[in-house]
Amino acid sequence: MIGFIKKDLAMIKSNFKLMGILLVVYVVMGLLEEMDISFILPFMSVMIMISTFSYDHYNNWDAYSITLPNGRKNSVKAKYIATIFMILSVAFITLLMAFLISYARTKTINYEQILVTMLGTIFGTLLVLTFMYPIIYKFGVEKARIGIFLIVFGVVILGGFLSRYVDLSVIGKTLSFLENYWFIVLIIISVVMVYGSYRISAKIFSKKEF
Repeated sequence: MIGFIKKDLAMIKSNFKLMGILLVVYVVMGLLEEMDISFILPFMSVMIMISTFSYDHYNNWDAYSITLPNGRKNSVKAKYIATIFMILSVAFITLLMAFLISYARTKTINYEQILVTMLGTIFGTLLVLTFMYPIIYKFGVEKARIGIFLIVFGVVILGGFLSRYVDLSVIGKTLSFLENYWFIVLIIISVVMVYGSYRISAKIFSKKEF
């Protein structure tokens, strides 16, 4: 499986320059107090990893990978591991830059605010991964874009319905109760939803014919 992971990371090597440029832009804008774009970098890491699906399709990688021992299982698992590795690596670098920017501007570091922002960014990025990967494995990258649009549209409609017909005070009380445990809850939710996404993707890929 290590070979599968190295393959995905090798394919995006040319995108590292783009990430470096975005990191420089982030540092400059942060020092100038223009805008906090720290959320963009981890999100971009997912978008870059999604591009590997197109490379795989173009080079007929999936048809080849299933001929290898545990090829179907390892191919999906490696894709998730490589993506999570990218997200966490980029988030860690961004976190360090955020600390340096905070110190350069104020001579102090607001650890709590920066950590909360970054954790929220990581969770949001993992949420994108959770929804997009099973759809991509099922329909391919091009058709997946339509699926993502329908999901977002459906979430907006569902949110409007809940806000109108559901007593949101109950949700508010629940969130208030979990306020002191939000960090643990966030990690548990992240692990569960990514694992669930992986299982769905693995099942889809196991039945796919090439």
